[in-house]
Amino acid sequence: MTLKDVVFANVGGLKTACVTREQLVDIIASQVDMVRERSASQPMVVFDSNGHGISLANSDKAFYEALTQADLIHADGQSVVSMSKWLGGVSIPERSATTDLMHDIPGRKGLTLSHFLLGGSENVVSQCGELLTKRYANFKLNGTHHGYFDKQNCDQLIAQINAAKPDILWVGLGKPEEQFWVIQHKDKLQVPVIITCGGCYNYVTGDYCRAPMWMQKAGIEWLHRLLTQPKKLFWRYLTTNPHSVYCVLKHKFRQTT
Repeated sequence: MTLKDVVFANVGGLKTACVTREQLVDIIASQVDMVRERSASQPMVVFDSNGHGISLANSDKAFYEALTQADLIHADGQSVVSMSKWLGGVSIPERSATTDLMHDIPGRKGLTLSHFLLGGSENVVSQCGELLTKRYANFKLNGTHHGYFDKQNCDQLIAQINAAKPDILWVGLGKPEEQFWVIQHKDKLQVPVIITCGGCYNYVTGDYCRAPMWMQKAGIEWLHRLLTQPKKLFWRYLTTNPHSVYCVLKHKFRQTT
């Protein structure tokens, strides 16, 4: 599957790809091939959507406009998958969590891609790169850089990334900063694919623990995160979860009137 084959659903005002995890990897791999063959020159920008993102996009115009400039938005949250089924028409077949995507790409047999990891602390991003390199024979690490840099004056960092020539640039600066940074600098970045990934590096290193599989399948991984990081996430989930549901229903009503 390539990007032009993707069908999208409007979930909470965001044009979200109706793809499986496997198809998402196919799209990323095809983009890398097209750049290698010089049939494409611009980076493909991949953002994600979850309850927090939907809520933020509907309350922050600048963030919404940044999201609309992505080439593909995938369903990072199970709630997005569930809410897409309320809309009628084509729905999202399954969740494609970014924490899984970071493993799905090197986990694909016969697919060897190079990566540059940007974001997080120096220790976490370096350790994440080392762990993925050891775990996957086809994960090629072309470089890492921490996320504590001058976001407005980063020509040297961009030059470092371009010199490393990765197939995929992962940007883990957190919402909405990572989306703003990517959109601001994508025209200078000479990479086939850019994927925002939030705090995914911390899950690879084990600093954050994922929910049990039954909670992931039930769509309540957010509850596990809340219980393990209550000070950080309590207010976010209390406000954004109900708001995201409202936003999905609001946009559904607008489409049917």
